[in-house]
Amino acid sequence: MNPVNGQCYPWEHGFFAFLNEADTEGSNKKYLEMYNKIARFYRLSNKAYFALKFGGERNYRRQFLSVLELRDGDRVLETSVGSADNFPYIDAKAEFYGLDISSGMLKQAVRNLRRWKLKAELFQGQAEHLPFQDKMFDCVYHVGGINYFSDPGRAVLEMIRVAKSGTRLMIADETEKLVKGTYVKVPVVKGYFEKGKDLPGILGLVPENMLEIEYREVCKGMMYCITFRKP
Repeated sequence: MNPVNGQCYPWEHGFFAFLNEADTEGSNKKYLEMYNKIARFYRLSNKAYFALKFGGERNYRRQFLSVLELRDGDRVLETSVGSADNFPYIDAKAEFYGLDISSGMLKQAVRNLRRWKLKAELFQGQAEHLPFQDKMFDCVYHVGGINYFSDPGRAVLEMIRVAKSGTRLMIADETEKLVKGTYVKVPVVKGYFEKGKDLPGILGLVPENMLEIEYREVCKGMMYCITFRKP
């Protein structure tokens, strides 16, 4: 229950639901449907892809997770947590929190965390409306998906809002090389990606008052990684 307004949110399948999927609109609705559709085989297909392209999942994930500044005991939030695949590759003994729009992906996250013997608090919601207080997290990051949010600019601002002052934030997502070279050719998902449509310029959505703003491409140019520090 929200103690401010008295509104209650259900606990279902191992996570709190701050979202009614039927109420989603635009791109969020479109990709919620896609991820619910592919959730059951998402991790297995990714592991095979990472093995072929990068020599394994660890080699892939360390290229962006290595930029996070983490200490034992930190409170860490990943938006678009998916099936929680990044958490096992974070070395710090942190408090993990994950939010995703897809109930299908979160159900897989619950199963994975149980199998890995990891603990995390999971939430279903939209990254444009994070259900957390201001300045709550020591680390906030996002991997995959922000390119196709209904309002990526608002999602960036929400990440900043819930991060403590001095926090280094990270946003990683697919470049056009990956989307146009791979996604549009995969039968199960190609209908969700429009050929010829440019990705949004996420770097331009980072407020100018942020510090140490950096952009680089990783994973053989298939991902970009943006980092910046909240004043």
